[in-house]
Amino acid sequence: MTPAEATARYDVDDFAARAGRVSHAPDEADGDFRFNTGLEDLIRAHAVKDAAVLVGVIERAGEARIVLTKRNERMRTHSGQVALPGGRIDPDDVSPVAAALRECEEETAVPRDALRPVGQLPVYLSGSGYRIHPVLAVIEGDPPMRPNPGEVETIFEVPLAYLMDRANHRRGSVEWRGKRRYFIEMPWGDQRIWGVTAGIIRTVSERLYG
Repeated sequence: MTPAEATARYDVDDFAARAGRVSHAPDEADGDFRFNTGLEDLIRAHAVKDAAVLVGVIERAGEARIVLTKRNERMRTHSGQVALPGGRIDPDDVSPVAAALRECEEETAVPRDALRPVGQLPVYLSGSGYRIHPVLAVIEGDPPMRPNPGEVETIFEVPLAYLMDRANHRRGSVEWRGKRRYFIEMPWGDQRIWGVTAGIIRTVSERLYG
């Protein structure tokens, strides 16, 4: 745990304040290449499809928690994986923020007027070809959450304090197309948080909590 992590309150107000102080250059990018030496140029060249995800934090009994989903097993891509609410940016979306709010509502039924954007992270370039715009937001009140059965199997929450503590971040790997690929994973009960989702959460930890 870093000194900043040790002094954090891990409530919604503290998260929002930290998110509001995050800044980055317009052309700055993060991504899977951080964990795989020598792949940055390849990932940058192939990450051309724009998407947005919502890092939504809700308060439960004074404790901030991040809302995550588990994708439906019938999905064509990334089936059964843990994900942040999100998806492709549509032509009708006026901004990545608008896309993230729309996708969160579609996937979890949380109304857009209960979502308060508080910051954005640098675009995250995935090895699967996406330019992902992470939007940081507070989920206000106690809105109903209901998984969209066509996309989401379940919705669950993980304490922000747990996910921000880098002692809970592990380095995993998999053999893919004859080469060893590395990623971050954060086990939580019977849910496996890994890959792009864990990579974005790792960036939240580094940018907001030092």
